[in-house]
Amino acid sequence: MPARPHTPHHVVVLAFDGIQVLDVTGPVDAFASANTFDARYRITTASIDGTDVVTSSGTRLGMDIAAAAIGDPVDTLLVPGAPDWQAVISDVQLIDTVRALSERSARTVSICAGAFPLAATGLLDGRRAATHWKLVKHLTARFPAVRVDAGALFVSDGKYVTSAGVTAGIDLTLFLIEQDYGAAIAREVARDLVVFMARPGDQSQFSARLDALPTSNSVVRIVMDLVTADPQANHSQTSLAAAAGVSTRHLSRLFLAETGHSPTYFVDRTRLEAACALLVAGNDPLDLVAARTGVGSAETLRRLFLRELGVTPATYRKRFRSTTQR
Repeated sequence: MPARPHTPHHVVVLAFDGIQVLDVTGPVDAFASANTFDARYRITTASIDGTDVVTSSGTRLGMDIAAAAIGDPVDTLLVPGAPDWQAVISDVQLIDTVRALSERSARTVSICAGAFPLAATGLLDGRRAATHWKLVKHLTARFPAVRVDAGALFVSDGKYVTSAGVTAGIDLTLFLIEQDYGAAIAREVARDLVVFMARPGDQSQFSARLDALPTSNSVVRIVMDLVTADPQANHSQTSLAAAAGVSTRHLSRLFLAETGHSPTYFVDRTRLEAACALLVAGNDPLDLVAARTGVGSAETLRRLFLRELGVTPATYRKRFRSTTQR
């Protein structure tokens, strides 16, 4: 969403007691950094009554204004999250304030557990949303009308942009800065903050290997290590079972018990991650990317991307190339 010509892009941070401090300071520092590279963000911190708020860590944050007193147009509303999300969604005045500000904002952003008060307004019903991986099941259960993406770092659906936990808010903010002021400024901010600008929203919060941890089962660990060490190798279920010294049926049972998925799923996700890295890092044709990651053919790679990410490999490369070229 490009900023209005000659007009600062107004970001309103709606804070409340119990929020996680990095949900506020991470994005705010990124927006402030962008201003040193010719962006024009004006940041306003607001609480319901305009008084300071105390974060979950005990840090006190000063506020600029009461939410109801904001008279200027709001380009981006930022809603941080709080560890005690149950208390947050029970605060009727807060939910009403989120709803009122969101309805008058051009873009609404939530960080981490900020998806809960935003979902409580009903504005996310029927939309995709992200939150911290520990909270995915809670968000899904409490707000079944929201299409929760369990793995994404951040999700954009219409004017609503929601992110996963804590530092993912910085990834999301870099995405917003690129939308508002272009890739060049976003890259400068990434350098300034000493963060990688290579984590697109569709990227999983964790790698396939980390997502399955912890596991105390030695057979499962052996198989995971084999796959992640060389995604291109032959990783049929039969070969994996033989390498681990168990039957294919027993391997399947162990994987399901330890990870919730089959060995084949783990292999596919590992190869998908490897393919994503190759696509954004170089110009290899799709058939070569497929061969180097063990997927097989370009068509098989295409089907894998569509099934797991909902986009083709070519679209993925085009979408995220601007945020990975340094």
